[in-house]
Amino acid sequence: MLNDHAKIIRLIEIAGEVTGRKKLHKMVYIAKKMQMDFVERFQFHMFGPYSEELTLRVDELCNLGLIDEQMESKGAIQLYRYTLNDEGRDFLRFHNVDFGNGERLISRMNEENSRFLELVSTILYFDDLAYDEMKTKVFTLKSKQRYNEEEIQKGLLFVEELRGLMN
Repeated sequence: MLNDHAKIIRLIEIAGEVTGRKKLHKMVYIAKKMQMDFVERFQFHMFGPYSEELTLRVDELCNLGLIDEQMESKGAIQLYRYTLNDEGRDFLRFHNVDFGNGERLISRMNEENSRFLELVSTILYFDDLAYDEMKTKVFTLKSKQRYNEEEIQKGLLFVEELRGLMN
């Protein structure tokens, strides 16, 4: 059980800081789709792939004092920032989490914003569909985001870039 918690802590350590709950969910989902060893189950939700298990795990890590969650309000929006603290670093010393090439993948994903990672995770969620079907799903389910064809192409190139980082 705690090994799965340690993986989340390690992801945050590698990233340095993850800005937003949505971004954290997308990073874990994409990492899992890139064959990294995450066990959380995801369902499609309003903002793309979402894991109740991941939400609970992050809450537990915050309650245990192993990661820090800072909330800031930007108008009507609340933004959460996740960082590793000293207790979390001590915890990791007892849990060897080696993501190998996945560390580069985590760092690269963290360079992108949550809107783009939402698109990429949605593309990956429907990766079993033909291109036109996937595109229709993105345009239909993510109509409020107003993604366009160029962004979908950029998302597909990003997926290929991430796959390359894993080799």
